[in-house]
Amino acid sequence: MSTEVDQKSVHHVVKKQARRQFDSWAHTYDRSIVQHLLFLPSYRLFMEALYKWRRDIADPFDLLDIGSGTGTWVAWVAGSPLPSGRIVGLDYSAAMCTVAQQKAARIQGQSPRFVNGDAEHLPFPDASFGVVTCSNSFHHYPHQAAAVREMRRVLRPGGRLMIIDGFRDNVIGWVLFDVFITKAESKPGAPVHHVSGSTMRRYFEEAGFREVQQIKRNIWAPIFLTMGTA
Repeated sequence: MSTEVDQKSVHHVVKKQARRQFDSWAHTYDRSIVQHLLFLPSYRLFMEALYKWRRDIADPFDLLDIGSGTGTWVAWVAGSPLPSGRIVGLDYSAAMCTVAQQKAARIQGQSPRFVNGDAEHLPFPDASFGVVTCSNSFHHYPHQAAAVREMRRVLRPGGRLMIIDGFRDNVIGWVLFDVFITKAESKPGAPVHHVSGSTMRRYFEEAGFREVQQIKRNIWAPIFLTMGTA
């Protein structure tokens, strides 16, 4: 019992530290070097995968982006020719959501909505979305397998989950993500953790996803995309 209580306490600290960290970054986030090293390549990879999957499907899709930050990826989707329907961004940082909503107000036509919430307890009914995306925030989640199961819950049958995070399965990725980024982003009692490609695949398969695919990109700041069908 005490072990379970201790684990809950640790996970509470992890989330509290992450929220405080990202609240402090919100107004300078779009000027960060990681935008160019990690985030923009991730959004391009997402867009390639979406186009490939939806190119022969005329029906609009509803998209949820988890860990949406300042909403850049959501803005890309809203401004693309893809036949998207409802677009929602969710972030644990209220400050990030505020900046993202201000950015969304400048988008002509459809305006995405941003929600302050927890990836492990999504405030949406079952089978709410056709696509769920999550880029470069998964390593902050203390219950990673549970987060994937929750993403599966809100997907409709045939829907697609796409997660991108740092690729740490070679020397360059290990040094960048397991050494430098872990040191920079971890706080006392609140570590971050980049999973291996095989672990991510296992999370997807155990959550009930089929047709699981993985794609690696980039050399000096390697990322990998894992996709699965609900």
